[in-house]
Amino acid sequence: MRTVLPAGAKPVLAALLLVLTSSAVAVARTPDFTVEQLLSSPFPYDLIAAPKGGLVAWVYEDHGARNIWVSEAGGGKARKITNYSGDDGTDLGELTWDGDGKTVFFSRGGSLEGGGPVNIMTSPAGAPPQVIWAVSVDGGEPKRIGEGHTATVSPKGDIVAFINNNQVWTAPITGAQPATQLIKDRGRNAQLSWSPDGSKLAFVSGRTDHSFIGVYDVAAKSITWLAPSVDQDRSPSWSADGTKLAFLRIPTGEAFRFGARRESTPWAIVVADAATGAGKPVFTAKRGRGSVFYDTIARKGVFWVGNDQLVFPWEETGWLNLYVMPAAGGTPRVLTPGAHEVFNLSLSPDQSKIVYSSNLNDTDRLHLWEVPVAGGAPKQLTSGTAIDDYPVQTSDGKIVALHGDGQNPLRPVLIDGGAATDLATGVIPSDFPLSKLVQPQGVVFTASDGVQVHGQLFVPANKAASTKGPAVLFFHGGPSREMFLGWHPMDAYSHMYAMNQWLAANGYVVLSVNYRSGIGYGMEFREALNKGPSGASEHKDLIAAVNFLRARSDIDPKRIGSWGISYGGIMTAMGLSRNSDLLAAGVDGAGVHNWKSTLPHLTAPGADPAQAKIAYEASAIATTEKWKSPVLFIHGDDDRNVAFAQTPEMIAALRKRAPSVEIEQIIIPNEIHNYLRFNSWVVFTKAMGEFFDRKLANK
Repeated sequence: MRTVLPAGAKPVLAALLLVLTSSAVAVARTPDFTVEQLLSSPFPYDLIAAPKGGLVAWVYEDHGARNIWVSEAGGGKARKITNYSGDDGTDLGELTWDGDGKTVFFSRGGSLEGGGPVNIMTSPAGAPPQVIWAVSVDGGEPKRIGEGHTATVSPKGDIVAFINNNQVWTAPITGAQPATQLIKDRGRNAQLSWSPDGSKLAFVSGRTDHSFIGVYDVAAKSITWLAPSVDQDRSPSWSADGTKLAFLRIPTGEAFRFGARRESTPWAIVVADAATGAGKPVFTAKRGRGSVFYDTIARKGVFWVGNDQLVFPWEETGWLNLYVMPAAGGTPRVLTPGAHEVFNLSLSPDQSKIVYSSNLNDTDRLHLWEVPVAGGAPKQLTSGTAIDDYPVQTSDGKIVALHGDGQNPLRPVLIDGGAATDLATGVIPSDFPLSKLVQPQGVVFTASDGVQVHGQLFVPANKAASTKGPAVLFFHGGPSREMFLGWHPMDAYSHMYAMNQWLAANGYVVLSVNYRSGIGYGMEFREALNKGPSGASEHKDLIAAVNFLRARSDIDPKRIGSWGISYGGIMTAMGLSRNSDLLAAGVDGAGVHNWKSTLPHLTAPGADPAQAKIAYEASAIATTEKWKSPVLFIHGDDDRNVAFAQTPEMIAALRKRAPSVEIEQIIIPNEIHNYLRFNSWVVFTKAMGEFFDRKLANK
């Protein structure tokens, strides 16, 4: 076993790289490109449009350094307006504009996943604070606004509000005076939203088992609570005149349980008076299908648009579509009909149309569509083999989105007449192995209970169909995620897509499995019966995936492995603990191995012992006596999503069976769940490839 210390521990890292380099001598098939080259394409995120001037801004993460870029939507004029450098694990994001479209505000430091400071570089001085900054579109040194995150600029253009230690703070947009606390509230404040005239600030006050929408009056220095209840209220949205707000009301007791939730007490949309707080539901979901609220990736919930209309997502049909209805109440009308899911959406500046990404008619890809809020058939804007997501509409009416495909990484483009024009040219490195990547194939196979499972099959170039070789299963995280037939529009999954390409380049057939409980295939697939701690029904999809590979003439059934991170780690560990006869090796990244110890409601006073028993038996740790295949555990010990204790607990259980199970580990000190350092992804990819080379490829 070995521990890798990538943060400042060069001798250890050098030793690991020496192992990897030495093992490569015996490799029968070695790519003519490196892991570093494969991961070198900058990843774009936080794409936003300015309220004026036609600009867009986004963040490029490039070898661990994160910087803000801006561009006119016409393309070819992109420029970097910050100049941060180094792979130091410093997160950056949450971009927002000032009202004139001349300044970008952003958060830098800490982790945008939450959980407080991050000290990845192991500084003796401790972790640097998370800070709000402002930078001009013309460049120059960013101005420090104050410690915190999630900034939002007042429409008056004088102050910026943000969150610091779960409380609301404000500061002048110039950064000339120190920030001051605006509200001292017993709740955890979030989701700040200014009224159109900047006279009031709405916020969510989370109170553990309930939450309120508060409205702070700047002039009166008072708070009005909007129709407070025992429920969870969130996603405040202002009316155009600033007199009312609409928000979601999720019934109390609907806590996260990781079990199937196909129906419940119906959720509602409430409209309340901003001055008095009086409000009432104007829409309540039907009982049965769609009674449980599920959001788009955009996480907005409800939009108050022109002509006093409300736009919101709803699974009335079992598919996540957009609906519109009068804010005063009435019958909702579907805007995006069909058996598909809406992922992200953007309103036009005049709020008359919505551009959204969807997998309609192309289940394992995303394309852009446009629909008028007033009604009419949606119009498809993009098609083909591309992945198009995170659309924004500029102040001058143009559409910009992230665009890529199976070989070309995602980048910001102008969408016009179905064509995509890069906003930034010359960004992808010249030695990026574009032409050496394989195009994944869409496949579908059937689990033992009849569930149809989609996957993406990576077949090495020039592989002979009659030559039996090793194969690897990949399971995404979430589990509410979906992998596509191309580069993924979320950062961690973009890295994982590259890692599957790396395995294919090394001669492995890779099957990426979109197992049940993922998104993209409807509510019933996502809310699979007996999933997770309620019975691990997704294990059937793992077996179906193994059988799919074993049936191929180019696969050696004795040399099939598995890997994944987060829920993918869960799937890998479950496969190894139950089916070491089918899986010869596995790489488990940050997996949950004991549902009972990780879910508080299973150990809290009054917990149902029967449910706790089912959860334990659904865990990998319950069947360690069947675990025989070698495993490599990889985990960052500052993980805020999956408790690091899950990995020591699993290793301790397997050590009791030594030497029956070969255990290897790479622990990355101070790294979080979604790795912040470029080097952490490099270490994971190289270690995984070297491990499978030894255990599956006999290299």
